[in-house]
Amino acid sequence: MNNRLRELREARDWSQGVLAERLDVSRQTINALETGKYDPSLPLAFRIARLFGLQIEDVFMPD
Repeated sequence: MNNRLRELREARDWSQGVLAERLDVSRQTINALETGKYDPSLPLAFRIARLFGLQIEDVFMPD
């Protein structure tokens, strides 16, 4: 699954660590999401979208 997580995070000038804290996950999880090594659970995808004020489809796209 492709995503815009890095783009959205960098637009806010947040580090991976800051985003991880805001989502209550590890920095390694953020890295894995951004590099496409991990697809988020549905609850995490909702939290990510909500944090950025977007719909899930605006953050995550199928391959």
